[in-house]
Amino acid sequence: MGALATVATICQGGVFRPTVRENVERMLGLVEEALTYQPDLICLPETFPDVGVRGSLQERAEPIEGPTVRAFAAKARAGRCYLLCPLHLQEGERVFNVALLLDREGEVAGIYRKVCPVTSSADYTEFEHGVTPGADLPVFDLDFGRVGVQICFDIGFPENWQTLADRGARLVVWPSAYDGGFPLRVYAYLHHYYVVSSTRTGRSRIIDPCGEVLVETSDSNPIAVRRINLDYVVIHLDWNKSIPDRIREKYGSRVAIRQWDPGSAHVVIEPQDPTISCAQLQEEFGFEPTALYHERHRIAYRRLLAGEPAVPQQARHGERPQYSKW
Repeated sequence: MGALATVATICQGGVFRPTVRENVERMLGLVEEALTYQPDLICLPETFPDVGVRGSLQERAEPIEGPTVRAFAAKARAGRCYLLCPLHLQEGERVFNVALLLDREGEVAGIYRKVCPVTSSADYTEFEHGVTPGADLPVFDLDFGRVGVQICFDIGFPENWQTLADRGARLVVWPSAYDGGFPLRVYAYLHHYYVVSSTRTGRSRIIDPCGEVLVETSDSNPIAVRRINLDYVVIHLDWNKSIPDRIREKYGSRVAIRQWDPGSAHVVIEPQDPTISCAQLQEEFGFEPTALYHERHRIAYRRLLAGEPAVPQQARHGERPQYSKW
């Protein structure tokens, strides 16, 4: 079960200072501005503290108890929100490119270590000037839903995004050095989860589970904010042509229904009233998520390919028309 939450994402806008302290102070100012929206989650760009700073990776990296983490933990605590703080993290002799999740008390709730750092040598023996790859793809259970993280070059490895979907992520945050563009919308659509980017350059965006860009930063506004509900469902319009109209007729603006691309035959149904759940709507109106619609087909295909008859399945749609409202 998800819950309504306000998400704020920040773009660094290509403004990089010569010291970690200056980068951190600027981003603390943007976080302070983001806190005026009373967010539940604030997302910051990839390794923002030391971008543009001279020196070796070992000199620029910080331990988990370092000044950057302490400063942003104080902001998370003051704003009673989660905060995703990406930085170069020193752990023993190794340095990781991480996204560190701070909870509403300012405590460390989880760490994602970038699984796919990009090569920084022509022979592929060094990555990001000394970053060690991470080994896991965790998901984090926040009080409003399950969240996963990917970082920058991770965008090129679809299997990792699939793993996050398999682990039940309803939102994936993507801190990055660059904009990312269209592929982020593809991942959102393919896996039917929210994607929130937070970038050093270009635009930071909040993308819905059908690939629609709901809000993005601009040159004049480096903060994008959107209230979302991770208790949403994506449905295919087969067997369900009448469902959006029926929900609108009964619930009006209390349930958001979005279909930005009519050609996709997919619709996002997302309660805006915390007293309404998707489970309740599915029971009341008789519909199922796209994922289950596809899985019902797989079940039948496996039997037919094995030379066995398909077994009747009892779907919620019953005998409604498949391609029309009536």
